[in-house]
Amino acid sequence: MAEPQSRAEHILVVDDDARIRQMLIRYFEGEGYRVSAVGDGRGMRETLQRGGVDIVLLDLVLPGGEDGLMLAREIRAGSDLPIIMLTGRDDVVDRIVGLEIGADDYIPKPFHLREVLARLRTVLRRRPRAEAPAPKTDDELIRFDGWQLDLARRQLLDPAGAEIMLTTGEFDILAVLAGHPGRVFSRDMLMERTRGRMLEAFDRSIDAQIARLRKKVEPDPKAPALIKSVRGVGYVFTGKPEG
Repeated sequence: MAEPQSRAEHILVVDDDARIRQMLIRYFEGEGYRVSAVGDGRGMRETLQRGGVDIVLLDLVLPGGEDGLMLAREIRAGSDLPIIMLTGRDDVVDRIVGLEIGADDYIPKPFHLREVLARLRTVLRRRPRAEAPAPKTDDELIRFDGWQLDLARRQLLDPAGAEIMLTTGEFDILAVLAGHPGRVFSRDMLMERTRGRMLEAFDRSIDAQIARLRKKVEPDPKAPALIKSVRGVGYVFTGKPEG
């Protein structure tokens, strides 16, 4: 049954397989979403230029010399629009590269439609909404080393007050870690808290997103001072909390 929504959220499907496009259109429209579906990068660009897209389901393998990784990189260069990669290849490297580029999640083919719906809803729930600003409470703000993480607006400000763009996955990981300074989180714990599921075998998605996050918040990502690795276990936030 479709979830009630004030505005039907708009999904853009980019897949060269017409059967998959039609299947996803029928299924997601039945769940109350608006769906646009295209078969290549050109169609993707034209749809995005018209605006109003809330999330992109992007196939890894596409025709015309452009693959999903190239298009994900293009999207991420100018937008924090959520991206879920659809991967027909059973290749861990491709998945890691996609996450390093900034994809929010990946789903291997063949997939179950209910799983795609669940993953999509999870990513969309984490996306900030354009709402009138409300007074902030201490519970909604995490301050550390001059940085400010606004949980309500899902916004990160650096010590100079500039906004640092984060993907939904990066924001969620930082919120979990910074919200529990000094606590060691395993990769399984981070996956469960941020995506509601456990890591699969050989899944390096948490590591890939931590690497991207460090590039955005650490003065020297190769010698992290805020998010440190705990060998054989996971990660710990060592930033200094501020009142």
